[in-house]
Amino acid sequence: MGKYFGTDGFRGEANVTLTVDHAYKVGRYLGWYFRSEGHRPQIVIGKDTRRSSYMFEYSLVAGLTASGADVYLLHVTTTPSVSYVVRTEGFDCGIMISASHNPYYDNGIKIINGRGHKMEAEVEEKIEAYIDGKTEEIPLAKKESIGATTDYSMGRNRYIAYLISLATRSFKHMRVGLDCANGSAYAIAKNVFNALGAHTYAINNNPDGLNINTDCGSTHIEVLQKFVKENSLDVGFAFDGDADRCIAVDDQGNIVDGDLILYACGTYMKDCGALNNNTIVTTVMSNLGLYKALDRAGIRYEKTAVGDKYVNENMTTNGHSLGGEQSGHIIFSKHATTGDGILTSLKIMEAMLEQKQPLSKLVEPVTIYPQLLQNVRVKDKQTAQEDPDVIAAVQSVEKALGDDGRILVRQSGTEPLIRVMVEAKTDEICQKHVKEVVDVLIANGHVVE
Repeated sequence: MGKYFGTDGFRGEANVTLTVDHAYKVGRYLGWYFRSEGHRPQIVIGKDTRRSSYMFEYSLVAGLTASGADVYLLHVTTTPSVSYVVRTEGFDCGIMISASHNPYYDNGIKIINGRGHKMEAEVEEKIEAYIDGKTEEIPLAKKESIGATTDYSMGRNRYIAYLISLATRSFKHMRVGLDCANGSAYAIAKNVFNALGAHTYAINNNPDGLNINTDCGSTHIEVLQKFVKENSLDVGFAFDGDADRCIAVDDQGNIVDGDLILYACGTYMKDCGALNNNTIVTTVMSNLGLYKALDRAGIRYEKTAVGDKYVNENMTTNGHSLGGEQSGHIIFSKHATTGDGILTSLKIMEAMLEQKQPLSKLVEPVTIYPQLLQNVRVKDKQTAQEDPDVIAAVQSVEKALGDDGRILVRQSGTEPLIRVMVEAKTDEICQKHVKEVVDVLIANGHVVE
């Protein structure tokens, strides 16, 4: 990962670690970069509902048009809609202004390449060099070369129509709850479900610029759980700020996270002959219970580093059709190139309706193992993880757990942390084994007091 761009764009507190100057320079570089390819660039921008999103939108537009790019504004929309518009309508790239599930005071800039995937790291590195003044100044466009800006809300409408077209049957008589997180989904999700005939009950659907993700959405799933139970709904779906995640709630009010969604959709797709290579792509953080259930179902799986970017890379390279993360980033490669929360909710509905089963029955074969994750702040991540005593402690835990659990010790990609995660049959076993490894880190002087 770079100085500014992580696995999911350039993210930080608005006007503190991510400023309007940063946004302007991102726009200046991208406009020049694509113009240098010998044509007038066309770049599409979407944003979520944060108050600062408008500020960053205007800064990006100023930078892009000053470098000679034409800009098309989708206004408030979802990250996957930007990806869809870019790849289906021939734009050079797309930009989404969002900090996803972060609080309202954060924001981010996600750049999407012309194929609808996240921008290549080498391009992000060039943008960082320009931001830091390590490259020559970029010339300003003059006269007729200055870029223009166009309202392009029709692009968002085409995306909505595309989602509606994917449904295999009507949602008539289905009672569905939607937690829109006061974010991007508010402008799309309810319209889609209404068009498909569902009795739709939307909550947290009134953004004011400051309430995005606040005690709502996929990171506060307990709100939707209560709503589903109190209103006797058939199913509920919670999205995050930019709607690239989905966490579901079944008819019993139980949480159906990304792992359970992968199981429900994966087994259905296998039965339909739509699970390419009979394989689901997960990250190393997926629960052991998912893998045991997939083994019983005769479905193979592959594991990547944490981040839907890595899941997507694996799927693209190997031709897999389903992958995702425990957090609810689910990718259906036949229909999208990125995690798409609303699309995920539609595919879950398809699995339920075609099999005539409630979601609780579809995920019943999966027994989720208790999991404990402890973040340990250390002086040096590499030194701590490579300590022979730490390695020996991890191996000892692996031997003790056998086939009834697992341990994962990894470095944080953004902070000076070692993450120690144990899954086992009980919470007590998890606590015991996490403590064994953390105690060694402390005893050997790696931990910051």
